[in-house]
Amino acid sequence: MTETTKKKRLRWGGSPRRLPAHPYRDSAIVYGILAAVVIGATALTDGNLAAALIIAPLLFVVATAYSWWRLRQREREEERAREEESAG
Repeated sequence: MTETTKKKRLRWGGSPRRLPAHPYRDSAIVYGILAAVVIGATALTDGNLAAALIIAPLLFVVATAYSWWRLRQREREEERAREEESAG
C-alpha cells in the first residue's frame, strides 16, 4: 500500500435513532405484510400453499417476538441511562 492509497474508516457515530410513536404495532404490521407476501408469492407461483400457510405465520410470530424483545431491551437501556444521568 502506498502513501496515496490509505484505507478509509467508516464512522458509525451518528445521531441516535428515535423510536416511532407505536414501535410494537408498527413491527407487527410490517411482519404481517411480509407473511402475506410470502403466502401470496407461493400462491402465484403454484408453490406448496399448505407449507406456506404453516411457515409464514410461524415466521411472523418469531420475527415479531424478536423485534418486541429487542425494543423492550432498548427501552430498559434508555431507562437505565436516564436514571444514571439523573443520579449524577
